[in-house]
Amino acid sequence: MQIIKDKLIVALDVDTLTRAERFVDILYPQVKLFKVGSQLFTAHGPEAIKMIGARGGRVFLDLKLYDIPNTVKNAVYTGVSQQPVFMMTVHTEGGIEMMRHASEGAAQKAAELKIERPFIVGVTVLTSAHNTAATLGEVVKMALAAKDAGLDGVVCSVHEAAEVRKNCGKDFIIVTPGIRPQGVESFDQKRVATAQDAMQAGANFIVVGRPILEANDPLAVAEELLSSCRA
Repeated sequence: MQIIKDKLIVALDVDTLTRAERFVDILYPQVKLFKVGSQLFTAHGPEAIKMIGARGGRVFLDLKLYDIPNTVKNAVYTGVSQQPVFMMTVHTEGGIEMMRHASEGAAQKAAELKIERPFIVGVTVLTSAHNTAATLGEVVKMALAAKDAGLDGVVCSVHEAAEVRKNCGKDFIIVTPGIRPQGVESFDQKRVATAQDAMQAGANFIVVGRPILEANDPLAVAEELLSSCRA
């Protein structure tokens, strides 16, 4: 398994490659990990990944793949060849077989290219969903299914992270979105927490978008979050 010391992933949820380039230029090298999600990838595809790589960054490709097993396997197979992708997402609701195919596709393509296999993590309940009495149990169930299918970890809110860590072990990757510095607006996110909360709950990575992208000084906010991750 790769050892990645960086904890902060900045979500480049923007509509143009020019805006994405601006933020990478502002934030790198203090920030080394960047998320390319459906908005940027739909607009610019692999060009966005190449741009980040050309500047020295690494990419969390967050497309939440969810389809029949063979289609997802082929999509992951293709994604692995997009350097420098270090982690990709599939949706746990696709089921055990789909997740297993995703894991196999990643391993096969990495072996073929003789490169480090990217992490494949499963998306559980989105942080924009309201918390209910059933949420924690649902997320843990999804995480256990992801582990059984051979995935490397899951994406979940900080509120479920400690229980996922308890049930899935120390080597299971936990990615937590919905991170907000103290006093910052939560926007459409419902299950939010601070970076320090995430680290205490056992998260490996935090994903932060708008609090950085919409700040007057994006680098200062990013540096504050990085300090919280080290605290």
